Amino acid sequence: MELVIIIIVLGIVAAVAIPKMGNITESSRITATQSEMQTLKRAIIGNALAVAAGRYTNKGFEGDVGHTPVSLAELGIKPDSVSAYNKFTRLGWNGPYIDISGNEYMSDAWGSNYIYDRSNRRLISLGGADSIIVTF
Repeated sequence: MELVIIIIVLGIVAAVAIPKMGNITESSRITATQSEMQTLKRAIIGNALAVAAGRYTNKGFEGDVGHTPVSLAELGIKPDSVSAYNKFTRLGWNGPYIDISGNEYMSDAWGSNYIYDRSNRRLISLGGADSIIVTF
């Protein structure tokens, strides 16, 4: 009889705990994706808070090159159409802006590729139940 009561109690605990664990997993995926998208945003447009001696130290791809990248891959590999960085003019590709080895920054925590909308200046993740959008 005691064994049956213990099994019933464990079943109740499991029925309550398993859905909570699913919520924790989903929440952590959302947080990881949002963090990664903010990193991509800083790689594209830089970080306005990074200033030394009155100059921006992290201008991002757009600040260095003069336009946003055509694709996210250009943040890690210099495009042929863009000149190399010139330290006197402070213009040109000064990357890599992200580490693209293993394509880590190309997909969200659910494994779905990011949608990079250059014309509307935003990144979109459709991996979770709700889409995550970061504008820049």
